[in-house]
Amino acid sequence: MFTFSQLSSPSVPVFKNYKRSCISAVLVSILAGCTINPSLGVVDKTFISSEVTTYYDYDLQSPSGQDINLKDFVADIQNADVVLVGEWHTHAGIHRFQTELLQAMIAANGNVTLSMEQFTRDKQAIVNAYLAGEIGEGTLIKQANTWPNYNSDYRPLVELAKTKEIDIIAANAPKNIIRCIGKEGISYVDKLPADERTWLAANINTQDSPYKTHFMASMHHGDESQNEHKFASQVTWDETMAESIVNYLATNPHKQVMHIAGKFHTENGLGTAASILARAPELNVVIVTPVNVNSAMTSTATSSSDYRLQVITPPKKFVKEANMMASFKGLSKRNDKLTCIE
Repeated sequence: MFTFSQLSSPSVPVFKNYKRSCISAVLVSILAGCTINPSLGVVDKTFISSEVTTYYDYDLQSPSGQDINLKDFVADIQNADVVLVGEWHTHAGIHRFQTELLQAMIAANGNVTLSMEQFTRDKQAIVNAYLAGEIGEGTLIKQANTWPNYNSDYRPLVELAKTKEIDIIAANAPKNIIRCIGKEGISYVDKLPADERTWLAANINTQDSPYKTHFMASMHHGDESQNEHKFASQVTWDETMAESIVNYLATNPHKQVMHIAGKFHTENGLGTAASILARAPELNVVIVTPVNVNSAMTSTATSSSDYRLQVITPPKKFVKEANMMASFKGLSKRNDKLTCIE
């Protein structure tokens, strides 16, 4: 089991054969994962799986759209250093896939580590203590600030890791710091005490990039300055998760990491994937992206190297614009009690 110091220590070269994924930096026009669910695409009966009929179902496909079972998929990715699995949070079928994939990866290769967006670096010691049996689940939930859907969606993954005695990387940046960056911009990082600064990636790139273009295109409210701050908070997540994974592999070069995060963080080689390869281009990164089972294979999709996890898309959040704006207004009030460093 590893300690947080391994995550915050400088990265050293990962001595593995150079095998970088050919990941396309294709821009997409739909924001998903941690932010907004996409609307349904054009239906093409050729690509509809008869097996995906409920929210518990999934159908895994190769980047070219061919069905592939878990056993063959795990064989295909045996040389991958990192497997990024995007998700729509709370989607039962995707969470089922994540658990079954981790189980299959452990069975095929015991040197597997789980990395999670849902735990933050400052809680690594608490996660370690739970995996070691030193604290109970109630303590984990309270002290690690687990997500509200922990019991229903992430417990199966954590319990599988605990039973099989594999590490979990608490990969993300603390939410309160992220929210302060979103409020004040990337300059907020300079205000952090030295110990808290280690909870974020050492290098955070907020410059123009395909990912930034993709993010800004998804912003439908807020002025330019506000959206710059929002991107700074978003990319801090990605850079921190990427650095956590790269640093872990630097000290555990024979491990294979499966990382779960919101779809927007991982799809099409942007976000966390690009941040990983910027730090360690020798790593082989594989991406699994959930897609609407009723959508056709577009030219954008066929040019992507992502594996496709076909599921039923989550219900549309809003039908009326007034309800959507009321929700945005409610979200903005979360900062009313936010305490940032002056």
